[in-house]
Amino acid sequence: MVRATGKSEAVYARLRGDIESLRLRPGAKLSEVQLGEELGASRTPVREAIRRLAREGLVDFVPGEVARVASISLGGVRALFEFRMLLEPEATASVATSGTVDDRVLVPFRELLEQLDEFDSAFRALSAAEQERVDQGFYDLTEMFDQAVVAACRNPYLARTISDLRSQTARLRHLSHSGPRRMLTSLEEHRAMLKAITRGDAQAASAACRHHLAQTLQAHLDSLTAHDFSLGPEVEMGIVG
Repeated sequence: MVRATGKSEAVYARLRGDIESLRLRPGAKLSEVQLGEELGASRTPVREAIRRLAREGLVDFVPGEVARVASISLGGVRALFEFRMLLEPEATASVATSGTVDDRVLVPFRELLEQLDEFDSAFRALSAAEQERVDQGFYDLTEMFDQAVVAACRNPYLARTISDLRSQTARLRHLSHSGPRRMLTSLEEHRAMLKAITRGDAQAASAACRHHLAQTLQAHLDSLTAHDFSLGPEVEMGIVG
């Protein structure tokens, strides 16, 4: 039962989490009445949450029709990453530059670099079977990196736009699992970004970020095209990102 205080925010958080984790699959209908009954909320906070998710690209909402979880298409995945490649290298470069002016900006990135090295050592010591089951710790570190970049970015509009795209990326990560080999490659890509940031090299930070996004896009496309998700026309795997 969702409490009265902050009900709209609670409904939004629950639906967003369910969409990101694929508990609500692409194309799933979002009935205001049914969701209200399940969450113990009236139709108003449910409707507000659905409209908010529609603005973020997670829901296809047409007034007068039943809203659905946004579909996922390969074209949508490419478009998302093309947009990210316009934004995130710039933000990463901005953070590297800021660190040369205020050393305090670099504190979380130095800590993350140490944590990444520790994870790397522990991960490589695992058996192949164990590595297949260990991914959440790494994704937690990459999430911390993304949050640190957003927090340190000097341009609030750029930071907000990047933050708004993270739900799309989270949903895609759940849909396409690349395995230990890609995880180790991604680890090296994050290490390159962190090292460039901590030494104040904006150009290298931007290039490392762009390389990481290009590699991640290809890994997602490879994973998605290798599986039959049966999510509708044109391989409608949604507009995940």
